[in-house]
Amino acid sequence: MLGILGGDERCPIARSLDVLGEKWTLMIVRDALAGSTRFSQFQQSLGVPREVLTARLVSLVEGGVLERTSYKPEGGRARDEYVLTAAGRDLSLVLLALGGWADRHRPSELTSDLRFVDTETGEPVEAAALTRDTHQRVPLERLTAVTERASVA
Repeated sequence: MLGILGGDERCPIARSLDVLGEKWTLMIVRDALAGSTRFSQFQQSLGVPREVLTARLVSLVEGGVLERTSYKPEGGRARDEYVLTAAGRDLSLVLLALGGWADRHRPSELTSDLRFVDTETGEPVEAAALTRDTHQRVPLERLTAVTERASVA
């Protein structure tokens, strides 16, 4: 795939956007994190056209974010549902960071229904940068992206 940035496989952001860069995709993941699993739930919540939702769900399944499974309601026919994979659950941090950014830089007078909380305590959480080895918090003003020449194996 790798249609983003001319197909540069070295860039992890380009590889992520290859799966997640389409409109509606992260909103589907948001709804899945909040418990939606069925096409009708996503469609009702988002109001996205059916053909667009179908394409995005296929893309998320192919990208390993969602897994399609079958369920059969009592007295009904078999249908598909979409369940987050471990890769999909990892996106909760991305959405947490995006939501925090919007709250700081694109505030709204309307209160959001969406909250990210610790399931054990119910306490609200926020995204933070930690050093890999010592897990020390790094203030955002000290966080920077650095490009380094990749070594050739």
